[in-house]
Amino acid sequence: MSQTDQDPGGPASLGIPIRLGVVFDLDGTLIDSRLDIANSANHALAAHGYPTLTVSEISTYVGDGARLLLARAARLDPNTPAVDTLFATFVDYYSEHPSDHTLLLPGAHEALAQLGQLQLPLALCTNKPRAITDRVLSSLRLPTTFRVVVAGGDLPKNKPDPLPLLFIAEKLQLSPSELVMVGDGAQDIGCAKAAGAHSVGVEGGMQGSELLLASEPDVLLRSLLELPAALQRWLNP
Repeated sequence: MSQTDQDPGGPASLGIPIRLGVVFDLDGTLIDSRLDIANSANHALAAHGYPTLTVSEISTYVGDGARLLLARAARLDPNTPAVDTLFATFVDYYSEHPSDHTLLLPGAHEALAQLGQLQLPLALCTNKPRAITDRVLSSLRLPTTFRVVVAGGDLPKNKPDPLPLLFIAEKLQLSPSELVMVGDGAQDIGCAKAAGAHSVGVEGGMQGSELLLASEPDVLLRSLLELPAALQRWLNP
């Protein structure tokens, strides 16, 4: 866990208490990782004799963690041992190719910079496996941006279970109601609702807008560029 840089001209220096933490999803929210995920999944599928799939189809399976993605891609029961084999191959390959094609999504850099200037505590909550998450963050020079990072497998349950957000709230010394979960998937919104946190949906992510809209986020954005302004409703109620 690393602290964000402090801006002496921010709200905290003026005596204004900051009681809002912003938690980001990773894939489809901050980064476009479709091709690297698809390449890694197809490598695992081909290595074990399963048909490979299009990038578009694999992208629809993103959000619930790599094990479920691979089970769906291979048409397997998630609890079968064959998924363990696929998962191990996937992680090995993806760890060696964490960001061959992965880039920050439009507006991500600007939004993170603006929130840093406001001295809002930032966290990351992803179902992506820890080993891959760390390598992606390092390659994109993002690890010091977040005070807390929760990745897939760190806790007994992943999103949409509320446990990851409850853990982050404890680490940030905030109540769950003082967190805003920002994500492109129904898993993110469901996690926020279950934890009692605010939710912000960002269109244009991995799974398309239908599931995101159906999850009914508190706020729906077309771009992360709109996020700092959207947060004002909770910063200045």
